[in-house]
Amino acid sequence: MTTMKLSTKDITQIGMFTALTAIGAFISIPVGPVPITLQSFFVLLSGIILGSRKAMYSQIAYLLLGLAGLPIFSNFTGGLQAVFKPSFGFLIGYIVVAYLIGKITEAKSNNTNNLILAVFIGTAVLYLIGLPYMYYILNIMLDKNLSIMQVLNMGMFMFIPGDTIKAVLTVYLGKKIKGYRGL
Repeated sequence: MTTMKLSTKDITQIGMFTALTAIGAFISIPVGPVPITLQSFFVLLSGIILGSRKAMYSQIAYLLLGLAGLPIFSNFTGGLQAVFKPSFGFLIGYIVVAYLIGKITEAKSNNTNNLILAVFIGTAVLYLIGLPYMYYILNIMLDKNLSIMQVLNMGMFMFIPGDTIKAVLTVYLGKKIKGYRGL
């Protein structure tokens, strides 16, 4: 295993995206078990800007700080009890998604299509991690007896318009910040 030596600049960038993800959680609209926030926007952008490892570290730091009790999750919550919230699976997914988007943008040519692909795959993976966790917490832990379609409605379908806007903004900003070429 190779070790990655982090410079002061790297640590600052990781910390910045940890903080941006926390700020994104504070911009929250409660609409059910999973609120609408700007967290995923900053997670997607971290993968593009920081690359795979630094983006992943920024999201691990975010998750660990929240689990340690800092009120940096949505609705100013934090602590180990967050593990039992239906939305916690999405927080776990942030780590995977940040790394994945970073890997895709590192491995492919730097163009708009690559950014679109990375953001689309990242968003799909976020749903693939977050929704089963949500289903488990709601139906097994909280005994809600919800159908798969009800969970999809609460945890995905209602978020698609906002996620589309976040994806467009992520691609636009990622392109501007990283200097990506056109299509």
